Amino acid sequence: MNAPAATPPAPWPLWPLALLAGLLPLVATVLATVLSMQQGLVPACNPFWDGCTSISRAARHELPNHLFRALMLPAATLQALVWVLAARWLLLCGAAGRGVAWIAPLGVGAGVALVVYGSFLGTEGPVYRWLRQYGTVAYFGFTCLNLLLTGNAVQALVRAGRLAMPRALEHAMVALATALVLLGVGNAIVAAAFGEPLKGRVENVTEWWGALIFVLGFCALALMWRRERAVLSLGVSPR
Repeated sequence: MNAPAATPPAPWPLWPLALLAGLLPLVATVLATVLSMQQGLVPACNPFWDGCTSISRAARHELPNHLFRALMLPAATLQALVWVLAARWLLLCGAAGRGVAWIAPLGVGAGVALVVYGSFLGTEGPVYRWLRQYGTVAYFGFTCLNLLLTGNAVQALVRAGRLAMPRALEHAMVALATALVLLGVGNAIVAAAFGEPLKGRVENVTEWWGALIFVLGFCALALMWRRERAVLSLGVSPR
């Protein structure tokens, strides 16, 4: 007598993963910054406008550092997973081109870079400082590239009639990547033309706005997945 076939598990919607990947770093940063301001570790201000502190400085010491790392390290893993799933989703939708093939490896690289940055935040020494700087640059660079590649693929799918997106959502990721590049260019111009304290303040503001752009990028992907009802289905291969 044959055993009844196992019921396949219900598919999981993908959009909560992308939303959590964007909001978890935001929660980590806000908690660390508020606690650091309350404890007098950094000046009390609005860092998006005043540039009084960087994210790294706000999360570098004591309890804020522990909370930041406890949330940021799993967020890095989740972001890497989201980029892998995004690449697979685009391929299933019919996306083509070399750019889509780079999304998964770039996403994993960004996740590893964020782990490196979070792991060595709060440590001292030239090697640790270099690792933090490498992690920051690689994370920002790889994530910016993935926003651009994913956005370009979505636009191509919309033009081909394979996806239906509101115009604002269709162009969201490319617009966010472009804004990040413009922030970097503006930061470089200020660094070359001006000295401290303006240079440091602009660098801090750029870091905060860049981090917010990434949050918005993952939220945009979550909206796309929700509209398209993208799901993750697990199954068992036949014996």
